[in-house]
Amino acid sequence: MKLGAHLTSATEVLAEILKSHRSAASTIKDWGKSHRFAGSSDRSTISNLVYDALRRKLSLAAQMQNDSPRALILATAPYTLGIAIDLITKISDGTRYAPPPLKPQELVGLRRQLSTTLPQYIRGDYPKWLAASIERAFGDNAVTQGAALARRAPIDLRTNALKADREQVLKALKSLNAVKGNYAPFAVRVQSPNALGRIPNLEAETSYVKGWFEIQDEGSQIAAALASASPNLQVLDLCAGSGGKTLALAGTMQNTGKVFAFDTNKHQLQPIFKRIQRAGVRNIRVLKAADIATLNNLGPCFDIVFVDAPCSGSGVWRRRPDTKWRIKPTNLVSRISEQKTALTVAQKLVKPGGYLLYVTCSILPEENIDQVAWFLKKAPNFILTPYLANWCKVSNNDAPLSADKSLQTLQLTPSSHGTDGFFIAKFQRQRV
Repeated sequence: MKLGAHLTSATEVLAEILKSHRSAASTIKDWGKSHRFAGSSDRSTISNLVYDALRRKLSLAAQMQNDSPRALILATAPYTLGIAIDLITKISDGTRYAPPPLKPQELVGLRRQLSTTLPQYIRGDYPKWLAASIERAFGDNAVTQGAALARRAPIDLRTNALKADREQVLKALKSLNAVKGNYAPFAVRVQSPNALGRIPNLEAETSYVKGWFEIQDEGSQIAAALASASPNLQVLDLCAGSGGKTLALAGTMQNTGKVFAFDTNKHQLQPIFKRIQRAGVRNIRVLKAADIATLNNLGPCFDIVFVDAPCSGSGVWRRRPDTKWRIKPTNLVSRISEQKTALTVAQKLVKPGGYLLYVTCSILPEENIDQVAWFLKKAPNFILTPYLANWCKVSNNDAPLSADKSLQTLQLTPSSHGTDGFFIAKFQRQRV
């Protein structure tokens, strides 16, 4: 396919996403199935155009003074494709599969600089209805934080210490220019490609097949590390999902003790079994999904209960930009209710002297610091422990400073830390 056809196809895909409100991943996959002539490089280019347009939908629309799918794709093309505006004009000639010629106002829009007087939510590319929340979290830094969430994300890996060390993984992925992470002790990073570069298929690497590493954002790794799960403990991963943090916890426990993995969704939990086998982990017990009665019957026996709570997903907008525009106030209300339910269940399972980790992949204070305040009021037998207090046990690297300037809880963001947006709070149950 030629570049003009890429622009036309990307416009069609983006129009379908915005019209149907389906996920970008599903829509792009279906487009590929119905356009078998498109090769893998074509699909990659179209996918990059669509995702980059979604990441910066508001600022691109403001630049073009037009929010149509065509305007958004044209506006992102110089960045995504790494080409000059003059080339976009040349390939938009209306011939077969190419976009129609540019209108004068479109050419003006492509050359327009974004005004610094525009509202913060437009310059930061986040939903208007969430502006108050994001600006409450980050103040004058809201635009910078939002803009970082509108850029491509790197690929982070967690070295599986049960099978390899970080230097081995770095050597195995030398051809991908892999480097050490900034904070987490087992983190390895592969930068996202620019322009037309394709994301490497890390799951095809021999070192992955051998179980040397897991694909896991460094923010998620930091959250698991702050649990301080040491050998021979009893640990519960309450919202285990596909098991990324479960495996991280099991690894730091050196295959001793027991990690219980639980989730209310059996489909989300299903991948954990193959991941356990590939990682060589022997101390994980997967509980039956949604069996709350069995879970409650375990009682307060856990040294650590890890709650990676359901949330808005605002911290992973880099990777799932379509969700940024699909989330509604009612969704946030539902997530907040689910978080309170998870915390209520979790507090009953922590033994005296044990810890409860509350984690979200969110940047919204309603899901983060507000939930901390709610929980401390509801559970007076728990105290909040400052994350800085045990950082030296986690890593030899300097501790990250919370993006919201808190000294008690940790808010990670792409702008401040190069990670996804994770929030971490650690509570300790007091001994009677």
